[in-house]
Parts: sequence; structure tokens; C-alpha cells
Amino acid sequence: MLSPNFFIHTIRIGTVEGASCVNFGNNAPNGFESYQKLNQGFGSISGDNNSIEGLRSLLNDSAILDMLINSEEHQLPEWTQEMIKEKLKKDG
Repeated sequence: MLSPNFFIHTIRIGTVEGASCVNFGNNAPNGFESYQKLNQGFGSISGDNNSIEGLRSLLNDSAILDMLINSEEHQLPEWTQEMIKEKLKKDG
């Protein structure tokens, strides 16, 4: 009468990304980490009958800050530390 089995005809999963997972049964996932960087100067347009004319956009991204993510867990290489010091001196 009580059975540990289950039957599913169809499962559709659109997207699994980053620190996501799909689990069935007995699971104990742990230690998931994810970092995602998205540079987008304008954004996105959706829908019907859109008209974009004369658009100008500027994106200024300092990639040095990206290297500092999770810096507590991983020691940055010496050359990277020197480059950051020089950049900070230069920028005041």
C-alpha cells in the first residue's frame, strides 16, 4: 500500500543555472556557491511594436573589483595585489 516509488510521466525544466539543482529522492546538497556578473549598458526591450531611435548608451566597468569577489577564501596572486595597489594609488 505505501510504496517509496513514484512515477512521473513528464518533467520539463526550463533552466538550471548558478547554484541551483534538481533533486529527486534523498539528497543533502550543500556548499553551493555562485557568482554572476552581468554588464548591461541599456537593458532589454520586450513586447510588440517597439521603436528605439537615436539611442546611445555608455558602460564603464572596472574589472579590478571583480577579482575581489571571494578574496577571503582564495589568496590573490602577488602580481594582482600589486596591480590593485597601483590602481588605488592612481585613483587617489
